[in-house]
Amino acid sequence: MRGIELTPEVPVADVAELGERAERAGFDAVFASCHYNNRDPFVALDRVAAATEDVLVGPGVANPYDTHPVKLASQVATLDEVSDGRAVLGVGAGDASTMSNLGVERDRPLRRVLETFKVAQSLWAGERVDHDGTFLARDAGLNYEVGEIPVYVGAQGPHMLRMAGKHADGVLVNASHPADLAWSADRVAEGAADRVVSGDVDVAAFASVSIAEDADEALAAARPPVAFIAAGAAPPVLDRHGIDSERAAEIGEKIEAGAFSEAFELVTEEMLAAFSLAGDPGDVADQLGAVTEHVDSVVAGSPLGPDRETAVGLLADAFDEAGV
Repeated sequence: MRGIELTPEVPVADVAELGERAERAGFDAVFASCHYNNRDPFVALDRVAAATEDVLVGPGVANPYDTHPVKLASQVATLDEVSDGRAVLGVGAGDASTMSNLGVERDRPLRRVLETFKVAQSLWAGERVDHDGTFLARDAGLNYEVGEIPVYVGAQGPHMLRMAGKHADGVLVNASHPADLAWSADRVAEGAADRVVSGDVDVAAFASVSIAEDADEALAAARPPVAFIAAGAAPPVLDRHGIDSERAAEIGEKIEAGAFSEAFELVTEEMLAAFSLAGDPGDVADQLGAVTEHVDSVVAGSPLGPDRETAVGLLADAFDEAGV
């Protein structure tokens, strides 16, 4: 899969235009990021579905904390209906730094994510569901027919990666560096050794990408998403890249306080190298080539570049050059 993530920080009409542009450029899937402080991802995905014909469309990734899992299942099923069977569910535990703004505790994230998509699959199969686990559902059901919808788990930690390998159709590995992706692919393989569903698991790098003709401009545009990634990175990941954990924690504190500009200024070159694919088209093609040694697919995530419209075309060319 050659995918792209679009962030509804711009009007949904612009997201739809970018989605259409991505389909013309040869992308297979369009995901919309899910954060409360941006526009509604499902509204944006509906517009993308209307503007396209073939690409998969789905949240990348939705979390089962700010939306009840049964409601989330219905939202994705509705998207599948309006897109003529092109929906995909990307689901993960959510971003800790922004979830805290809602007073939400991410209690038992692995169980919550697993229970969420297992319940969704039962609902999509037309079953009535009673569930008492990390959330409650009593005699819940959907009053319309739903087809099969692939599930991709957004993951970074070892337990979530193994769970995805065992239970999901695919995994969106929140990583950009070959070392992180090699380690992650091994964890997915460990889970896949005990796979309980049919078919192979698609291991996809869900990488933050910033591309422009001017490499410095691309690197500058990468700072915001890298700040969020660094703030949420586990200590072993920070250690793997020699990143100061105290500085990463300070970035997280700035984000939680809404001091985004200050957070972005704290991003270091080491963080950019570890948590993004960024630079001019040649740089990004080389980085993509290194990434694809460890994964089956690549989803290019935010920010894409200082100019999104130009970035879509440049990125498609970089994918071609890298043989993705």
